[in-house]
Amino acid sequence: MKMKSFAQKLSVFLFLNLPILGSPELKKGILKLGELTTAPSFYPFSQTTKNENPRAILMESLPWEGKETRAYAWLGLPEVNKNEKVPGVVLVHGGGGTAFENWVKEWNNRGFAAISIAVEGQIDKKVKNEESKKMVWEKHQWAGPHRTGIFADTNKPLQDQWMYHAVSQTILANSLLRSLPQVDESKVGLMGTSWGGIISSIVMGIDQRFAFVIPVYGCGFLNEAGNHYTPALANNSGYLNAWEAGHRFNRARMPVLWFSWPGDKHFPMEILRKSYQATAGPSMVSLVPQMGHGHGPAWSRPESYAFAKRVLNSGKIWCQRLDSALVDGQAYARFQSDEVLEKAELIHTTDLGFTGKRNWIRTPIRLQKKADTWLADWPLPDGTTAWFINVESGGLVVSSGYHDG
Repeated sequence: MKMKSFAQKLSVFLFLNLPILGSPELKKGILKLGELTTAPSFYPFSQTTKNENPRAILMESLPWEGKETRAYAWLGLPEVNKNEKVPGVVLVHGGGGTAFENWVKEWNNRGFAAISIAVEGQIDKKVKNEESKKMVWEKHQWAGPHRTGIFADTNKPLQDQWMYHAVSQTILANSLLRSLPQVDESKVGLMGTSWGGIISSIVMGIDQRFAFVIPVYGCGFLNEAGNHYTPALANNSGYLNAWEAGHRFNRARMPVLWFSWPGDKHFPMEILRKSYQATAGPSMVSLVPQMGHGHGPAWSRPESYAFAKRVLNSGKIWCQRLDSALVDGQAYARFQSDEVLEKAELIHTTDLGFTGKRNWIRTPIRLQKKADTWLADWPLPDGTTAWFINVESGGLVVSSGYHDG
């Protein structure tokens, strides 16, 4: 399906030979990616996938170093009545990942159209690297840039940086998906895992068409993480001035599910908290103990699907955290939900240091309905250094705010 206006739309971005660091024009150049609202052209990856569902495609993307680029992706539609419009979701993988067909199928099975994009010029076939002798994802002939370290290419012109292309491909995938006649363009969301969660955190402040966003693990304020991100980013002006997601969280007004776990070694609880406190729209936090870090947990847990469906069906998140605090030694959290909340847990630690390396202790606690709200409370154990409260409904985990001390 060739869109005549797409080449014209791309030409708007060709003049973006912007200063590398620190100027207002730099941030304007990033926000300009939100104007990529024309559906890109896309092509079957091979003749064998032309009529399959899901099918592998190549999606036209922004030029890189003067060369044409395309993004490999899996695109799938659910089985529904022909006249029925369906919701959709854009899926972005994390480090070491690619476009995953099974991730698309998971959403298709739940009634969503889905597109899973590969943002480093790769397909989903592995080959042996002759230098490292390791198995790596094979590159296709229209590949753009690949990720180099942790924002290690911010010394390059903006339009040649990997994150510029990862963000633009995510926005273009949104434009492609919502252009399909089977898809309800008002009901397309975004989900990204790990590095995909970082990309999603950036995109939510640029592309305001998304009906919901689900960053898994990833968030903003990476320079404050206290792990491998901090030395790489603390003095990286390109990241701090341009790609820090927190610059644009006040523009993110769609519902957001911050989906992670307290033992994550990449994204500590403090910067996750700072991220969900900074976004302008309604948000839900789900911190699932022992969830683990990886692509599998991102789609095997039920929270993302339930969040998306209920936001699209009702226009609001299904369980709202109200307030949580420590009063006279008693930790409490209040929630508001139309669903029955079945149980509650206090998750706390007495350790210090990086949150992903602490031992987190789970304690079943009291949960009671009070008028139209739910109250979970329990005495906070002596020596507690951090805590939060989880409630559950039908196996879905919802968390209170995260607290130090």
